[in-house]
Amino acid sequence: MVERLRKLVESAHFQNAILAVIIINAIVIGMETSPAIMAGFGSILHALDTIAIVIFVIEILLKLCVYRLKFFKNGWNIFDFTIVAVALLPTGGSLSVLRALRILRALRLVSAMPKMRKVVQGLFAAIPSMGTVIILLSLVFYIAAVMATKLFGDSFPQWFGSIGSSLYSLFQIMTLESWSMGIVRPIMEVYPWAWGFFVPFVLVTSFVVLNLFIAIIVNAMHEETDEEQAAQRNEILEEIRALRREMNAARTKGSAIQ
Repeated sequence: MVERLRKLVESAHFQNAILAVIIINAIVIGMETSPAIMAGFGSILHALDTIAIVIFVIEILLKLCVYRLKFFKNGWNIFDFTIVAVALLPTGGSLSVLRALRILRALRLVSAMPKMRKVVQGLFAAIPSMGTVIILLSLVFYIAAVMATKLFGDSFPQWFGSIGSSLYSLFQIMTLESWSMGIVRPIMEVYPWAWGFFVPFVLVTSFVVLNLFIAIIVNAMHEETDEEQAAQRNEILEEIRALRREMNAARTKGSAIQ
C-alpha cells in the first residue's frame, strides 16, 4: 500500500496536477481582490479556494504516510507544510489580516518546479559570499552619507540634513530613480562641482558593487548545478559497480557449479 502511494506521489502526473492546482489557486486569490468579480462569482471562487486547500492537505497527508518522519528532513517539504498550515489558520475577527497571506500559496510553485528550486538554492548558497559585498557596500554608503551631510546638508536639509536622510537619498541615487533631475541637478545649481561626488558614487554602487552581487549569484548557481551533476554521476557509477559485483558473483557461482 505504501509503495503504491509512493509511486503515486512521485509520479509526474501527480506533480503536474498539484502544479496546476497551485497556479489556478493563485489566479483565484487574485480574482478575489476584484469587487466586481466577487459580486458575480464570489461563491464559485470561494468553492474553488476551498477545493484547493483540501487538495493541498490531502497531498501533505499522502506524503506524510509515505515518508513519515523523513518528510521533515527535506527543507522543501517543511516549506510546503508551513504554507498549507498557514492556509488552515482562521481568518475571521482579529486574524482577518491572515487572509492576505493566502497568496503565499503561490510560492509553492518554487518547490513544485525543480528549475525554480535550483534558482532559490543558488540564492541561498550565495548568501555567505554576499555578506562581504554587503559589508563593502555598507561602508561605501556610510562614508558617502557622512560626506554628503557635511557638503550639502546646510543647503539641502530635506535630502542630506542628517545621516539617515543622506542614506535614503543615496539609496535613491543608487537605484537611479530621478537621481539626476530630481536631486543632483538642483544641487549643482548651488554647488556646480557636485557631479564630482555623485557620478563616482553611482559608478561604484550601481555598476560595480551590484554587478558583484550578480556575479556571486551566478557562480553559486553554477556550483549548485555542478554538485547535482556530480551526485548524479556518483549514483550512476555506484549502480555500475553494483552490476559488476552481481555479474562477478554470477560468474563465480557458475564456475563453481561446473
